[in-house]
Order: sequence, then C-alpha cells, then structure tokens
Amino acid sequence: MQFVEELVVDEFLPTVRSQLAAELRERGLTQSEVADVLGISQSAVSKYAHGDVATNDRIADDERVEALVAELADGLASGDVTPVQALIEIEVLIRDLETGGDLLAQLHEEAVPELADHGSSFRVHDPESDLRTSERVLSSLRRGLRLLENASGFAGLIPAVGSNLVACTPDAEGVDDVAGVPGRIFDVKGKATVPSDPEFGVSEHVASVLLAARDHGADASAAINIRYDSELIARLTESGHATAEFDETDDIASSIGAAIEDNPEATVLYQTGGMGIEPLIYVLGPDAESIADTIRALI
Repeated sequence: MQFVEELVVDEFLPTVRSQLAAELRERGLTQSEVADVLGISQSAVSKYAHGDVATNDRIADDERVEALVAELADGLASGDVTPVQALIEIEVLIRDLETGGDLLAQLHEEAVPELADHGSSFRVHDPESDLRTSERVLSSLRRGLRLLENASGFAGLIPAVGSNLVACTPDAEGVDDVAGVPGRIFDVKGKATVPSDPEFGVSEHVASVLLAARDHGADASAAINIRYDSELIARLTESGHATAEFDETDDIASSIGAAIEDNPEATVLYQTGGMGIEPLIYVLGPDAESIADTIRALI
C-alpha cells in the first residue's frame, strides 16, 4: 500500500530539492547558504551536489517543475522570494500534479495499479477542489506581483489612486471570488510597493471592473488599473490589444458592459476622467502573469 503523499516525500521532494540546490549553487550561493534557504543540512546539500540522492527523471524533466525551480532559484537567490513563499508555490504545484490524469497521479496509479482498476465512481485523484482553485489563483497573482515589483519603471504607471492587480476564480460571481492586494499598490519614492500578500475579497473597484467585463462576455480572469495616457493606449493598440472607452461617471457595471458589448474583443478599457475622477486604463487578461508581461512591455 502506497499513498500519493509517500510518493511526494520519496520522489518529488528529493528531485525538486536536488534541482533547487544545483540552481542555487549556480547562482553563487555557498553550501551553507543553500542549506539555510532549503531548510536542510549542509551534508544533504553535499549529497545532492554529488548525485548521491535518487531522483525521478520524469519529475525532473516536467516543464512545469523545471520552470518553477528556475523561477524560485532566481527569487531565493536575490531575496525577492522567501523560503515560505517558495514552499507555498511548490505546494500549489504538487496539488496540480496530483489532480486526476496529471504527473503525480499517473506515477501513483502506476505504483498502485489497483487504483486505476477500482470500479467505484470515487477517484483518489479527484478533479479540482475549490481550495485548489483558490490556491492557484493566489499563486498566479503572487507571481504577477513579483514581476511588477521587479520591473524598473512600473511605479511610473501607477495612478494617484494606486494600482491593483486582481484575479478571479473561474466561476466568480462577486468580489469575494476576486483576489487582489489589500490597500492597493502605490508608488513610494519611485518604487512600486505591494503592502501585503494578496487575499480574496479585498478589492472593490478593479474587481468590479473585471466582474462587469466578464458578466458581459469578456474572456478574462485578471485585470489591473494604470494611469491614463493616450500614448499608452496607442502602444497597447499597436501590440494587438483591442481598446474601448467608457464613461465612469455612469454606473460602473453598466458603463463597462456597454463598452464590452460595443467591442467584445476589447482587452483594454479606459476612461479619460471627469470632475473629481482620475483618468485610468484597465488591462484585462487570462491571468496575472500575462497582464504583468503586458505592463512590463509598456515600460
């Protein structure tokens, strides 16, 4: 009898730790520093370095594992990612890989063939749960925020009211289903400052824009607001974004809805301001990382 958790401990974690140790050493960290970052002993780091720890090639060669290891190694080496944040990101990936039909689920069913032959409607590796969905949204949002924090010049795109990068669950119905930054992102002495980790239900304005756009047919799961500039609109258009103007002096849901209905392909919504209303641009996208990439291209 083998539980999938045993497979994670016996094969996934040694593989990922080995990859991380090697990547961190390549980035100039000493064995002692690698041990501190990974929470393991120096002798364990030495064993990883000399190939004395058995690893799983299928796990090591998975593109998602490789991508996350490289991203975390960069963040841990620079100090932009804490060990706790790295742990969360790895946990999210593990949950994804345990989902029915994915890598860890496949390895588990190969190790215990009886699972695949079990006649019950119950599946050990069940489809996405609400918790896993929420974890993935927050993980994507954290990655998008890190990209923006590290993007030189992003602070110059933050409006006076502050920016917020938000992302929602696939079946979002209200602001509680949208995650964002509590207190928004502000320009503090020329540096974009994210005051705390993202949470669900903390964004009213940008979340409302995203929800209104989705309610009227927009295929988007994330959004951000930046300062308005006609040159930014021109550059977004040149890069392939469809744009639509709306009037924020009206009800926000109605205004966004009318703009989307006039241009269903719009991924950039903007209003040019009014009495007491700051002009803003809203960029919509499939996820937080994609939006961060779009914003970085404007800098």
